[in-house]
Formats: sequence, structure tokens, C-alpha cells
Amino acid sequence: MISVYKLKPKFQQLLTPVLSSCYKLGMTANTITWLAILLSIGTGIYCWVFPSNSCLIIIPFALLIRMALNAMDGMMARKYNMQSDSGEILNELGDVISDFFMFAPLFVLFEMNQYLLLLFLFLSIINEYTGVLGKAISKVRRYEGPMGKSDRALVVSLICLILFFTKGLLPYINYLFIFINFLLVLSTAVRIRNTLKSSQE
Repeated sequence: MISVYKLKPKFQQLLTPVLSSCYKLGMTANTITWLAILLSIGTGIYCWVFPSNSCLIIIPFALLIRMALNAMDGMMARKYNMQSDSGEILNELGDVISDFFMFAPLFVLFEMNQYLLLLFLFLSIINEYTGVLGKAISKVRRYEGPMGKSDRALVVSLICLILFFTKGLLPYINYLFIFINFLLVLSTAVRIRNTLKSSQE
């Protein structure tokens, strides 16, 4: 399945110099994970309490920084032998918490059916949960798309940027999220299928 996640190795290569600098400053993998969580919570609260057109720029920028931090925590854990059970729990819980806070402001920023947004949040959590179940059952964490964490960040960022420059997308945004939710269901089904397949090998 097509997914932005497949571009992660290239993205990580670009972040290598930043990673080295963070390590020299004494930062740990868990510190970077906490930075990603706090960034998401702070962005979400700010855009919910102070909704404005500028939030349509702030959210994509914050999502990009969060993606970089999410890539870096895993790189640092592997490269500098910082892998731990507590770090894995923090990473998985952090993804769900961050998704919730980053996407919650869409309720006040997007002029669309609120139930579709609620379904988007719910399906996003289920999608991440099935990824974790993959590791519990078949020892392999599932990241398949077509609407995984990175894909959701990209799509939401693009929608925000388009709406910042033009409101021409508004008449079609409900249909767009119906399609996004369908892709989330498909992504979850793919993860479940691949988990069961791996467990039988």
C-alpha cells in the first residue's frame, strides 16, 4: 500500500546532523519524544482557544516538526543504545495523545460536518492501536497505509494550507473526509490482515 511512511529512511538521513547535535547537548530519545508530545499539546490547546486563520499555518508547521521529532527519537534510541520498554510505551501513547491534540482544533477551524471529524479522530486511534496489536501478536509493529500517521499529517497539512489561501475547498471538504475515513478503515484492515498473515508464518 502507498504511504508517506515509506519515505521515512530518506527523511531520517536529512535529520542525521540534527540528531548528532541533540546527542551532544545531552538529550535522550525519551526527551525528544516528550518534546513531540508537548509541542502537539501546546499547538492543539492554542489553536482551540485562539482559533484564527493563522492556525491553518501553525498546524502544518507543528506537524512537520512533530514528524521530525518522531523520526529522531527512534533514530537516537537505536544509534545510541537508548531503547527501553518505557520508551516504547511513551512513544506509542505519545502518538495517540499527539494526534488527538493536533487534530482536535479542526473542530473549530474547519467548516464541515463535526461527526465526520469525530469519526476521523476515532478511526485514527483505532489505526494506531492495530499497529501496536501487530507487535503484540506477530512481533512486528504495523505501519501500513494508505492513511497511517504520516499520511494523516500530510493530508491535514495540505488541507490547512489550501484553506489558508482559499476557501474554495470548503464545498468539498465533507466529501474529502468521507474518503479519508474510508482510507483509514482500509489502512486498519490491511494492518490486521498482515498481522494475522505474519502470525501464521
